[in-house]
Amino acid sequence: MPRLFIFGLGYTAKHLAHKISGNGWQIDATGSDGAVHFGDREAVQAHLARADAVLSSVPPADGSDPVLDRYESALARKWLAYLSSTGVYGDADGAWVDEHAPTGTGRRTARAQCDARWMDLGARVFRLPGIYGPGRSALDKVREGSAHRIDMPGQVFSRIHVEDIVSGLEAALRHDAPPGAYNLADDLPASHNAVTEEACRLLGTAPPPLQTMDEAGLSPMARGFYAENRRVANGKAKRVLGWEPRYPTYREGLAAIMARA
Repeated sequence: MPRLFIFGLGYTAKHLAHKISGNGWQIDATGSDGAVHFGDREAVQAHLARADAVLSSVPPADGSDPVLDRYESALARKWLAYLSSTGVYGDADGAWVDEHAPTGTGRRTARAQCDARWMDLGARVFRLPGIYGPGRSALDKVREGSAHRIDMPGQVFSRIHVEDIVSGLEAALRHDAPPGAYNLADDLPASHNAVTEEACRLLGTAPPPLQTMDEAGLSPMARGFYAENRRVANGKAKRVLGWEPRYPTYREGLAAIMARA
């Protein structure tokens, strides 16, 4: 039975672990729901020695990568994957970006540096836009009363359903994907407002009013979300991994979440 060791059993990694553990993989992991304590060097190294593949979903901390800072020497000659962010591309003024676009020019400088370190190790680096799925979507924000629409014409984002991330990671494992960067994003970049409006339509409620960022009282982190404007191209993942998103737009993704509720 092949073994996958996961650093950081968070939202996305849990979905992956659940899926592939049913397909014959043994999963060991750190994180609040993992059985291995990240700081237990002896235990982590013992699990790494047995692992056939390693996935890190741990974000930067204090400007650096906690996994590489502590365990890089134990990762040599392992099949490696890292969950990064399309934020490494910075602002593209609404243009399309692919894996050849420059990185490190935006607000996610620490993420870009960690991304580069994993690339240098020969990892498969999956650059992800906004992640949504069950329990974490515009539908939840509308139900909670925290949804908003910001008056910013021309502002678009890419996104990805968590199940489509899982299928991309599965394809990479199954086909022993070559090292390098892969964008996993859906086929239709769209405004945050359009997604909110679709969620409201599905729930049969009126969309929130258009507001400025000041009127919406957005936090500095949320404001940063609107500081960059880009469309993320997914052609490489389709060509190299044989991957196709099950939810090519937010419409199919939200409808599927709604149907399961």
